[in-house]
This record gives sequence, C-alpha cells and structure tokens, in this order.
Amino acid sequence: MQLVEKLYSYKKYFTEIIGLSIPLIVGNLGQSLIGATDVFIAAKHSTNTLAAISIANSIVFCVLIMGMGLMSAISIQLSNLRGNRKPTKKFLFTVLNYAVILAVIFCAICLLTVPLISKMGFEPMLVPMIKEYIFICAFSLFGMYLYQCLREFLLAYEIVKFPNLILIFALVLNYLLAYSLVFGVGPLPGLGVIGLALAAFIVRTLMGVVLLVYCFSLIKFKNPFDKNLIKQLLKIGYPIGIAMFLEFLGFNLITILVGREAGILAATHNICVTITSSAYVIPMSISAAIAIKVGFFNGAKNLKEIRRYSVSGTTMSVLFMLFCSFLLITVPEQLLGIFTQSREIFSLGLPILHIAAYYLMFDGLQVSLSGVLKGLKMTKIASGTLVAGYWLFGLPFGYMLAYHYKMSLRGFWIGLAVSFLAMCLLFLIVIFKKFKQLRLQYSD
Repeated sequence: MQLVEKLYSYKKYFTEIIGLSIPLIVGNLGQSLIGATDVFIAAKHSTNTLAAISIANSIVFCVLIMGMGLMSAISIQLSNLRGNRKPTKKFLFTVLNYAVILAVIFCAICLLTVPLISKMGFEPMLVPMIKEYIFICAFSLFGMYLYQCLREFLLAYEIVKFPNLILIFALVLNYLLAYSLVFGVGPLPGLGVIGLALAAFIVRTLMGVVLLVYCFSLIKFKNPFDKNLIKQLLKIGYPIGIAMFLEFLGFNLITILVGREAGILAATHNICVTITSSAYVIPMSISAAIAIKVGFFNGAKNLKEIRRYSVSGTTMSVLFMLFCSFLLITVPEQLLGIFTQSREIFSLGLPILHIAAYYLMFDGLQVSLSGVLKGLKMTKIASGTLVAGYWLFGLPFGYMLAYHYKMSLRGFWIGLAVSFLAMCLLFLIVIFKKFKQLRLQYSD
C-alpha cells in the first residue's frame, strides 16, 4: 500500500517528464532516422557504399558532435536563468553568431581530414568515396548548426513542436532525395555516395533556414555578441562537447579500426550502432528533459523537486531499455533484416546485438544520470565520467579482446558494455554526494 501511494505521489513528475520528453523523442528520433535512412539506402546500393559512408560518417560525426555539445549549453544556461527569473530572449542574436563561428571552425576541420584518408590504410576502392562524402558533408555543418542552436534556444522555453515538424519534413525529404540521387531517377544517373552526401547537404541547409525564418521576429539585433553569455556557454559547453566528441570517437574509432581490417566489419558495426542508437534516442531525450527540469529547480533552489524529477526520469529510461534488451534477444534477425540480407553481415552482427542486449539498461541509466548532472551545471564531472568510462575502462579492454584475444568487432562491443557499467557506478557516487551538499547548501 505504501509503495502504491509513493508511486502515485510521483505521478506529476512522470507526467511532466513524459510531456517534455515526447517532443524531444520525436525530434531526436527524427535525426536518428535520417541517419538510419542513409544506412538503409547505402546497404541497398552496395556493401562498398555502406562501408564507405560508415567510415566517412565516423570522421564527420566526431567533428560535428563537438560543436553540437558546445551548443547544448544554450538550453541549460537559459533554463537556469529562467529559473532565476532573468531575461533571456535578448540573447538570440548572440546564440546565432556563436553557431556560425562554430560552423566555420568545424567545417574547416572536416575539410582538413580529407587529404589524410588515403594515408589511413583503408581498402583502395573505398578511399575516393570516403573523400567525396566528407568534402560535401563538411559544408552541411552550417545548416545543421543553425538548426541546432535555434532548437536549443527554443528548448529552454520548452518549445519543441515546430522544430520537430521540420525534422519530420526533413526525414521524408532526405529519403526521397537520397534514394533519387543514389540510384538515379528518369534520365538522371545514379550518383552513389555523392548522392547521399548531396542529400544531407540540401536537407540540413533547409532545416536551418526554415527554423531561422520561424525565429526571425524574435531576433534583437542590438546585442550581437554578449561576452558574459559566451563565457558561460563555453564554460558549460566545452566539457559536454569534449565528452560527446570522445564518446563518438570511441564508437567511431572502432569503425575506423575494424574498417582497416575489412569494409564488411565497418558496415556491420554501423548497422548495429544504428539499431542500438535508435533505442538510445528515448533515454537521451528523457535525459534532456531531466536536465531542463533539474536546471530550472536548481535555479529555484528546490532540492525536493530536483530529486523527484531525477528519480522519475531515470526510472523511465531504465524500464524502456529493459524492453529494448528483450527485443534484441528475441528478434535480432528481424532487426538486421531491415537493413540487409547479407549472410556475412548476419553472422557478424547477431553476436553483437546479443552483447548490446545485456548493456542497454546500463546505457539508459548512465545517460539519465548524466542529465541530472548537466541540470546541476556539473558538466565537467559528467564529461570526465564519460571519458573515464570509455577511455580508461571500455576501449582499452575492448582493444585487448579484439586484437590480443582475436575477438575483433565482438571484443570491442564487450568493452563498450564494461564502459557503461563503470559510468553508472561513477555517476551514482557523484550524485549522492552532490545531493548531500545541496541539502546543506539550500537549508542555509
């Protein structure tokens, strides 16, 4: 009876987290499905095309994600300011300029990687395709960053419907464009990898421009570059950016390493990552909702609400990932069959999905706990824990299994499982300690 009453007392928090998470899930799932669409179309075109974009995206996304992490500070900082009842809309022009500067920097970094591809030991037939894809996609960062900075700004006000509508439109357009450009339509010849890259460039640019038009009336041109805000964004954002970069580098370094062995391994890894990341979208979105709610009540100095939103969001994430684990155990063949009918990929991919089934719960827990720390503006600790999990535990262990014990791709995925378990333990220790500090701090 007491348990039922306690669960009922959390009804408000579950409802609010779900209410804020659903639009975020739609948005993040839309972004994930755009990537999954590229994998689907590339796999239908050829194994070499899939291998090439797997390796190319492993490089592009490592660069792109650093800027995305830096921009994630926008919603965190503005939600904290709103909790303190301070004005925030005047910062939109600064946010836009911040995004443009980041796009210039990271586009240049992408372009600088192109000459290095031929020296990285990939199969010769893949090298030209990898270079072409990276070169075109580098310029798509301008549209992507424009969209993302405006989405983060609106997220601070819990405005997510229109950005999500743009993503749904982009998902449909990306499929139509990518399929037409890859395979050709009417008299137009198929462009293969170049077609996928052009579709990404067009779609990302349109996403940014449309959201800019939507927000244009809110721009106040009197405050082009607020130095104090930029300092706060960098202070909060650079640990997130570095952590996201190192997290993606961990996954994508695996793509590069196994891609040097054989393109089919890179293709298999990419399909498995696409499947598991589609599940990860839900707890990642819940984590963002937790960060917004915790950030607001951290500004208001209300520990009771911080705890309840943290517990509610974390519980939902773990339960959802347990359901996903069940699917990976029971229907892995059907999930792989969405992307490919290659027997070789099936034989390589099925053991990987079975490994993923056992770590998804810990992945959902760690990302939710990370959201709690971000809402408390403890981004350095959150980022440091992610880095430690991947680079001190998971990747070294996975590398040893892959090459010393000859387990190849399977060894790396076992290493990833170890990294998520380590992160969960570290996050729990930090959060319990922080809550004790806040109880004393808020009572003063």
